[in-house]
This record gives sequence, C-alpha cells and structure tokens, in this order.
Amino acid sequence: MTLSDDLSKLAARAKGAEDRFAAAQQDAHAKLQQDVQNARESLHKNTDQLREAAEANQGKVAAWWSGVQKSWDDDIASIREDMESKKAKLDVKAAKLKADDTEAEAKFAIKYAYWAVEEAEYRVLDAALARMDAEIMAADGS
Repeated sequence: MTLSDDLSKLAARAKGAEDRFAAAQQDAHAKLQQDVQNARESLHKNTDQLREAAEANQGKVAAWWSGVQKSWDDDIASIREDMESKKAKLDVKAAKLKADDTEAEAKFAIKYAYWAVEEAEYRVLDAALARMDAEIMAADGS
C-alpha cells in the first residue's frame, strides 16, 4: 500500500467516524450501545494490526511505537476501569457529568488523532523528500 493510499484510508476512516457520531445523536440507546461495542472491537483489531506492523519494523519506529502504545493502553485502561466502577451508581446529575467527561476525553482523542495525522503528514513528506534526494544522488552518480 502506498503512502497516498494510507492517507486516503485515514481520511475515509475519519469521515466515517464523523458520520457515525452524527448518526449516533439520532440513534436509539440500544443501537448506540452496539455501535460503541463494534467500535471498541474494531479499535482492538486495528490496534493489534498496528502493533504487529510496528514490531515488524526494526529500530527507532518500533521502539517509539512501543512507548506510545504502552502509554495509550495504560491511559485507556485506567479511564475504562474508572468508568466501569462508576457506571452502576449513576444518577441524572452523575450521568451528565460522565457525559461531560467523556466528551472531554473524546475532544482530547480528536486532538491526539489530529496530532498523529500531522505527524504522519510530516513523515510522508519527509519520506518523499528523502526518496527524491536518493534518486537525485543516484542520477548524479554520487
């Protein structure tokens, strides 16, 4: 898969997330619960695939990804554990506070994803420049 294909796939996934969020605001509670479960399962599957791809790389990328993934996994596990322990005790006020917290977490996740897209953009452009430099050097006989 080319870098351009990867970027297109990322854009399509982001658009799909945006569309699912808009639809979720209109969905019945049970359907939304199922959508959340499906999204969680997809996340785990894709996280595993990303982890495998990072481990297949050697050196800096694999080490960097390992640290990012561990930090992310720890943060998400802590958030989920906290949310699950409080779920049984919710009243209307607590439910609203939970919604506020979850929205704040979603906003952070979006900012993190935006940063990741910027990072990917930089790396894609840097890779293209490195490839051009290599081709120029090869053509010049350097």
